[in-house]
Amino acid sequence: MTIEDMQKKLEQMLSPKRYQHSLGVMETAAEMACRFGEDEEKARIAGLLHDCAKDIDKAIMIDLCEELDVPLDAIKREQRSLIHADLGAKMLETEFGITDPDIISAVKYHTLGREHMTNLEKILYLADVIEPNRKPFPELEELRVLCRSNLDCAMLCACELSISHVERKHKTLHSQTLATQQYFLKLCKERITK
Repeated sequence: MTIEDMQKKLEQMLSPKRYQHSLGVMETAAEMACRFGEDEEKARIAGLLHDCAKDIDKAIMIDLCEELDVPLDAIKREQRSLIHADLGAKMLETEFGITDPDIISAVKYHTLGREHMTNLEKILYLADVIEPNRKPFPELEELRVLCRSNLDCAMLCACELSISHVERKHKTLHSQTLATQQYFLKLCKERITK
């Protein structure tokens, strides 16, 4: 399937607003991949398809996860916004024929992150937050500047913003987000002390 074919199919799966967001993430991820010496085509595909499961009804998402053997812990089951990354990673294979493990893992970890993220995973996570269609928030420009120079410190900043957002919404913070934040905090502290 060509990227143009993927775009056509994705446009049918998402709301116009979500589709525009996906196009913005695709372009931002490709630009970041170029800057950091990563595969632009993989970044483009991951950026385009990262939210392919986002507009599915929560009950249907859960049914699809069971049908496709996508494990969900209790917090993911509770929060619709956390299901789409795991389900979307699986749908890359079932709906788009993508088997590249780099692209699949980037989509899988674009919401919660993880320790020892690859550069492609970091790029997608960050591109999702800073793409041009994103509703402005106070720290956005600072994060965009960090994303041009240091992926690890940008990840720390983005994780901390995510934690603050979850706390403001009075939702349960997933332990994976906290582990990601702690991992990048350690990396950035080590960088400062060297």
